[in-house]
Amino acid sequence: MPELSLRSMLGCLGSRQPKRRLPPRTAQIASQSSPRRVSSSDISSPEDLSLSVIGSNLHMFTVSEIRDATEEFSKRNLIGKGGFGKVYKGHVGEGLRPGLRAQAVAVKLMDLDGLQGHKEWLAEVIFLGQLRHPHLVKLIGYCYEDQYRVLVYEFMDQGSLEKHLFKWLLCSLPWSARLKIAVGAAKGLTFLHEAEKPVIYRDFKASNILLDADYQAKLSDFGLAKDGPEGDNSHVSTRVMGTAGYCAPEYVMTGHLTVKSDVYSFGVVLLELLTGRRSVDRSRPSREQHLVDWAKPHLNSPQRLGRIMDPNLDGRYSALGAQKAAALAHWCLRRNPKSRPLMRTVVETLEPLLGLDDVPSGPFVFNVPSATADDGGDDGGDDDGGATPRRRRGRSSSWDQKHKQRFPNSSIHSDARKTLRNHVAKIQEEGTLP
Repeated sequence: MPELSLRSMLGCLGSRQPKRRLPPRTAQIASQSSPRRVSSSDISSPEDLSLSVIGSNLHMFTVSEIRDATEEFSKRNLIGKGGFGKVYKGHVGEGLRPGLRAQAVAVKLMDLDGLQGHKEWLAEVIFLGQLRHPHLVKLIGYCYEDQYRVLVYEFMDQGSLEKHLFKWLLCSLPWSARLKIAVGAAKGLTFLHEAEKPVIYRDFKASNILLDADYQAKLSDFGLAKDGPEGDNSHVSTRVMGTAGYCAPEYVMTGHLTVKSDVYSFGVVLLELLTGRRSVDRSRPSREQHLVDWAKPHLNSPQRLGRIMDPNLDGRYSALGAQKAAALAHWCLRRNPKSRPLMRTVVETLEPLLGLDDVPSGPFVFNVPSATADDGGDDGGDDDGGATPRRRRGRSSSWDQKHKQRFPNSSIHSDARKTLRNHVAKIQEEGTLP
């Protein structure tokens, strides 16, 4: 056996490099031969868009074509407006572009003097021009001509989650639809966070969650999106932007942005789905204006959770599902960002709730709360205002009193239902009904 010298032994040891073990997800992505995603730093001007991979995915429209699609930006086609500008419903005809089918579209006309301008318009083209997922709104094309900055999206029939929760008073989202929306939005964020080059959405809120005809949620408005940290960096330092009530506290205080900032924002929207309340509502009493501060103490208590649930649900929701969703919201809203779950964990927690079958049976009835109805404050409807002491005439009667006080317009308190309950109670007392 040949003798090994100390130098040769050290040389052998030095030549062996430890293998860097990649997580399964990262290893899978690394093995794919996909082109590198273009970032904002790679595009210096809109003219570069057509020369990049983005240009091959999108149609470039002229102002004349946009005007035809929206009937000269007709007011009757106006479907929304905000800091970015105005959104119109339009229609593109067959044969306008090769591969472009006739369809309804949403046309966002950017106001360059508004809160969002050219930079946000360009960011949205860059991100949505490359990212494709069932839970991201599809960007069809754009227009860059003279002073016009236009984005053309697929049209979403049901509008935004914000309208369903807070603006449409003649209907209310049932429990199953709320869960479906939460799961879909969570899957959209998971896709962004787990991309080869992670994306931080930064503006997750109810108005940016759009719904198609089947109430499938899709994330829209990527004007504030940012590429995630690279290398050994743990965060992205950036100017604080977003919407009050949705931004994570550490981001507001330090400007440090991570994917866990999106997780916090998701927790706020999940609270809105549970309670039917806005993240910030100045019209409410001072202690109830900030949703997180008001609702958070109730989230981990099954006994107190009912006090903050949306009264428009009229009690027709899964008690177990609501408890698990509330506990998840509490987890997402933790002050320490490292203690919050990953969005993949959020999806894995929420998705099984869609199969729970403990939702009370019967038709879903939407009731507009009266001015005197308890909207879910700390008293939970137990206090009758001190007018008369409550008499405990039995568990059922006590429940009826509580429910009627909280939901006075509910159909279950109609005279016909009351007469039927009294009749059944009488038969039970006589012993003729088992």
